[in-house]
Amino acid sequence: MKQKLYLTTVLVIAILLVFNLLANEFHLRFDLTDEKQYTLSEATRDILKNLEEPVTVKAYFSEDLPPNVIKARQDFQEMLVEYASLSKGMLLYEFINPNENEANEQDALSHGIQPVLINVREKDQVKQQKAFLGATVALDDRSDVIPLIQPGTAMEYALSTAIKKISVKDKPTVGFLQGHGEPPLNELSQLQNQLAVLYNIVEVRLDAEEVSDNVNTLVIIRPTDSISYPELNRIDNFLLRGGHVAIAMNRVAGDLQNASGTSLNTGLENWLQQKGIVVENNFVVDANCGAVTVQQQQGFFTMQTNVSFPFLPRISNFPDHAITKGLENVLFEFASSIRYSGDSTKRFTPIVLTSEKSNTLGAPQFFNIQKQWTDADFPLHHLTVGATIEGKLSGDTPSKMVVIADGDFVVSGSPQRPRQLQPDNVSLMANSIDWLSDDTGLIALRTKGVTSRPIDELEDSTKTILKYVNFLAPLLLVMGYGLIRMQRNRMKRLKRMSENYEEVQ
Repeated sequence: MKQKLYLTTVLVIAILLVFNLLANEFHLRFDLTDEKQYTLSEATRDILKNLEEPVTVKAYFSEDLPPNVIKARQDFQEMLVEYASLSKGMLLYEFINPNENEANEQDALSHGIQPVLINVREKDQVKQQKAFLGATVALDDRSDVIPLIQPGTAMEYALSTAIKKISVKDKPTVGFLQGHGEPPLNELSQLQNQLAVLYNIVEVRLDAEEVSDNVNTLVIIRPTDSISYPELNRIDNFLLRGGHVAIAMNRVAGDLQNASGTSLNTGLENWLQQKGIVVENNFVVDANCGAVTVQQQQGFFTMQTNVSFPFLPRISNFPDHAITKGLENVLFEFASSIRYSGDSTKRFTPIVLTSEKSNTLGAPQFFNIQKQWTDADFPLHHLTVGATIEGKLSGDTPSKMVVIADGDFVVSGSPQRPRQLQPDNVSLMANSIDWLSDDTGLIALRTKGVTSRPIDELEDSTKTILKYVNFLAPLLLVMGYGLIRMQRNRMKRLKRMSENYEEVQ
């Protein structure tokens, strides 16, 4: 009996050892996460397989860190192991502890990796510790830096884009239309920072010449002045050459200071309507919305209060599309609805939709910020505020466009008056440009990982289920284990009693 038990134990241990050796050799991992955060994408695999020269990654991580930060180091190291394996030896890496000596610290600082302060608990006390959590990626004389690697961030996107950035030889060119009140590039800094990794960014003016032949995608963001017919005709010529266009436009304009909203005409809405895309002259309102700050007088004091404002729809409804994959939360400002009036020769695909409780209000409009909104104010649902259109948009040449009926959602403001956008706002526009530029491989990686999943936005039934699962699951596991142990002990006692009974007989 004991020999059989020992043999079984040895066999189980041997199987586990062999399994671990095979998993280490072939880098096998079972990814059960919702976003497949530990599964390398096809885009990354293609980048690594196409490397023609060796790439060196230096990871600068301090030691003796809190468990959550150590996890980020482990995840990054395991990712590098897979990268090195897939690259067939074309990717080399090493880990350096900058806190070990002054030379290592100066090396990290010289490459643009700055230390951060993290809280460390020791003997019931919390102290701040200087830590390095970054990496550099180098190929010949070209290099890029990942200044901060945190738990839960899109590590694969950061690493893969850094490799592609230094290994790509000819970047596609993206042109931003100027000359009609569009925000200058320094007011699109967050979007520009994301695009600059993979694209050359140039300004485009159409008052005297055609769009340059080296421009792959033309981006039109929030024009406020009229675009002339000759300029619109030059955009048609660009589409005729197989170019693609991304548009984020305002059909209406809101002024919170005067509490009023008006129509906006630039000529772009008529040009789009000829292609079957109607950007309606209305304001979209949504029960799922952002808030504005208002001043309220309470006695002798003036208080600032956040008030829900349905004219700022918070979008979390995204159909399955390469552009919106991984997006969770986009905040719009004074958006309009979009509908398709064209024929079946073009393919119109809604990609951004309002919630179950939404509505449209015509322009002009007066904003009553103190209004008490009810469900009756939101009789509509799933209104389209962003869409793609594919087909012969100009002449007989197939082309693509993305149209989003809000021009302010991606404007980060001037350097003197910046504003921090939600990450998904920037990702929505950057993904649109990626999709149009046929560089879709890294779209899914940009939003890989959770960006915003506030529990307050879950349905009541879902919150109730999660609450009881979190409370009851540990109890049920302990009770189940106890019942199994009790049953096993009971069977042992019965067996021993039976053996004793036979001996007595």
